[in-house]
Amino acid sequence: MTLPSLPTHVKIVEVGPRDGLQNEKQSVPASVKIDLVDRLSRAGFANIEAASFVSPKWVPQMATSAEVMAGITRRPGTLYSALTPNMQGFDAALAARADEVVIFGSASEAFSQKNINCSIAESIARFEGVAKAAKERGLRLRGSISCAFGCPYQGEVPLDAVADVVGRMRELGCDEIDIADTIGVGTPRKTQAVMLRAAGEFHIDRISGHFHDTYGQALANIYASLEVGVSIFHSSVSGLGGCPYAKGATGNVATEDVLYMLHGLGIATGIDLDMVVDAGQFIAQHLGRKGSSRAGNALAAKLAG
Repeated sequence: MTLPSLPTHVKIVEVGPRDGLQNEKQSVPASVKIDLVDRLSRAGFANIEAASFVSPKWVPQMATSAEVMAGITRRPGTLYSALTPNMQGFDAALAARADEVVIFGSASEAFSQKNINCSIAESIARFEGVAKAAKERGLRLRGSISCAFGCPYQGEVPLDAVADVVGRMRELGCDEIDIADTIGVGTPRKTQAVMLRAAGEFHIDRISGHFHDTYGQALANIYASLEVGVSIFHSSVSGLGGCPYAKGATGNVATEDVLYMLHGLGIATGIDLDMVVDAGQFIAQHLGRKGSSRAGNALAAKLAG
């Protein structure tokens, strides 16, 4: 029996400090966020999503993003990313010395209307200024596409709809494009179909998978993505996060679980799993609850014993 050929190296984009913490109801002090980012930096991540320059009215947890970016200890070789919804956000990200700015859209027309009150085409057009400014200043530009596997409002999302947004993001000059399962409904075969369709519009080595674990399919979907050549994935330390616009959507797949699987497959990540486990236990303790990573909790118990 011939086993599938998998990538020998995978890049993990750690999204816990932004995508994870933005949904926490309790206030998380900037000092704790800075400590978390620094712990993750020391663990060896090549890319950490550390900030979001959106209106504090809509995402109050991210109001301290400038303070966080000013306070972190930057590790050479690590990209520190910031979500930038408009030119005001871009200017703030630029002032905060972000290495990469992230723009976002949806593959679902219904989700786009509910989330940001405009069509997909209008939402992408709004980012033209941000994309142009990023390129002029030599910043990396990443595009994130939500609801690529299903939508809480319209249900199925056609493959052509995903491909259309990938093409629009490509035309804006994105260096990397995230394909996100916002509500966690994807399964392995569907995942491969979506990734291969996206790859028809953009280089597969610059496509990333962003999976939520609502139905327990995230690791299976990552493996399915590996089989078709995807080698960049998003994950969140301790499984932090979810989606405030998708009812019932649980957190992102836990970084510890992803690393445990990848390292078990012999795939290099450049990341120290034990240090990530420590970071996960640190933030879970601060939030006053047990982390949601099975591998992280098991390894922490083993280390403590």
